[in-house]
Parts: sequence; structure tokens; C-alpha cells
Amino acid sequence: MDYRPLGRSGLRVPVLSFGAGTFGGRGDLFGAWGTTDVAEARTLVDMCLEAGVTAFDTADVYSDGASEEVLGAALEGRRDEVLISTKAGLPMGDGPNDAGTSRSRLISSVESALRRLRTDRIDLFQLHAHDASTPVDEVLSTLDGLVRSGKVRYVGVSNHSGWQLMRALAVAERHGWPRYVAHQVYYSLVGRDYEWDLMPLGAAEGVGALVWSPLAWGRLTGRIRRGQPIPPGSRLHQTARFGPPVDDGLLYDVVDELDAISAETGRSVPQVALNWLLTRPTVASVIVGARDAAQLKENLGAVGWRLDDEHIARLDAASARTAPYPHFPYRRQEGFARLDPPLAG
Repeated sequence: MDYRPLGRSGLRVPVLSFGAGTFGGRGDLFGAWGTTDVAEARTLVDMCLEAGVTAFDTADVYSDGASEEVLGAALEGRRDEVLISTKAGLPMGDGPNDAGTSRSRLISSVESALRRLRTDRIDLFQLHAHDASTPVDEVLSTLDGLVRSGKVRYVGVSNHSGWQLMRALAVAERHGWPRYVAHQVYYSLVGRDYEWDLMPLGAAEGVGALVWSPLAWGRLTGRIRRGQPIPPGSRLHQTARFGPPVDDGLLYDVVDELDAISAETGRSVPQVALNWLLTRPTVASVIVGARDAAQLKENLGAVGWRLDDEHIARLDAASARTAPYPHFPYRRQEGFARLDPPLAG
């Protein structure tokens, strides 16, 4: 397993992390993802640690806290061997203070997460979404206090726009508060919007990408094929409406190329899709999940090798789409590109 710095920090993370969204299995969405209990979770944790996957990601909203509870129990006795990241900010109830990133909510969220995870510190604490109603100074000063207390080691965000993230970085720097070192983002071969603004921002400001849904909400598992219905056992039947939208034409162009490269390399379709992400700028770690040991074993096979340049170029071409304004001139016109060339893969 390779390890990379997490943004502009001294923390090194494995290039694959384990996402515990399948742990717990409560509710319509997370129940469809998986229903992993503590015994099953321990088996998956064992496999991860044996492979060098030492980072585990969860969130308070995953199965209404059950994911954190199962992960905490599965890691008991091995806390010092791992990194734990969790997230807060999305609604956990119907009350007026059950959502957002106010000082009150952040402190109570961290305390609740520590209890559910059976630990005394969170290695990476992330804001799950941007809260427009809470002043950024309140958010960052609260995170500063949590870091100073030792309950949180590093801070990051998820699902933020470029201006939201940049504003927070500027305020943190002005006051000497902890800067965000990670941005947990959606990024896949059929979802490359991250590249337009957030990737250059991450490269310039030292914010590493932690990639969620790298297989496009289950569409790049090798089971979805052109001209064929979604397989009966796919979770897409229950969860497609919750995930990022995907253009079918783009999806099948990418799947056709993945199939071809899979045959040429002897690697599975998901392994090829995951390995492509590991070649991209600013990506610190790709978060993979698994319902069972067989699925985890396949995902772990995405590391220890690298796609060659020709295969990367073919995947780039198959997944490319017209850049939105103001980005398209820099992709189409030499004069613009000379001023601001795209980041190299």
C-alpha cells in the first residue's frame, strides 16, 4: 500500500481508505447499501489492516449513528493502528439545532461521535456540507477549540463549492486557525466536475481530495452493460435517486473502454476505474466500501500496479466532456491554455 500526504499537512494516508457506509444498515438509503454487523465489520477491518488500509471513514448520518457505533466496536483494541475520519453537519433530527455547523452543533456532534466510536480523538473531522446560515468565523473558531482540546487532530470539508472552501481557507489563515487539509468529493470516470475548479484549488492551496463514490454509485462495478437492464441485485434499484446523476451515453462509452482495458490488463473493471483515479492530481485517497469480503478483496486489487499511459489516455478520452464556462476556452484555444494549462495527470 502506498501512502500520500493529506493535502498540505504532515499526515500520511493510504491511497485506499475504507468507507463504513455499509455498517449498521438503518433506513432506506443505508439499509440498501449494506447491513454489516460488528462481527462482519471485524472481518473487513482485519482484511484492510493486512493490506495496509489504515484509514476508515464514516459519518454521523450513516445509518443514524449506527455506522460509527459498528466501526468503533470493530476497531476496539486496535485504535492506535488506524486513522478515523467522520463527518457532521447534515440533519440528524427535526429539531431547530439538529442540523448545521453552529458552535453548539459541532461540539455536540464531536462528543457524540467520540462516544459512538469508542475513542478519545478523531483523526480527521469534516463538515459534511456547507451551512450557509452559520458565520464562517463561528465554524472555524469552534474547530480551532476542538483541535486545541485534542479531540480533533485535522479538519476538512465535504461537498463544498470552490468559493465556499476558498473563503474558509482565507479566514482560517487570517486568524491562525486550522486550515482544511482535505475535501471529500465525488469524483469518477463518469463524474469529472471536480476537475474544473476544485482540483486546481486543491493543488494551489494544499487541500487533498478524498474521493467518495469512485465507482459512480455502483455503475462502474462491471455489472452495468450497454443494452442490458440493471441486474436484479443492484442497489441502484433502491438508491439511484440519492446519488450523483450520470448521463447514460457517457456511462456506456466509459464502460465499453473499461471492458476493453480490463481484457487487455487482466484487471477487473472496478480495479481499472479505481486505478485511474489514483493517477489524478490532488487525490490523496480513494474511499472504497464493501458489503462483504469478496467485494473488498476485489477493490483492494486496485493498488500495487499502474495503468500505462496509453490506457490512461483512452479512459481520459472516453470520459471527456465539454468543459463549462469559463473553463472551455482554456481547453480549446492555445492562447488561453498557455496562460492556464490544465493540471497534468
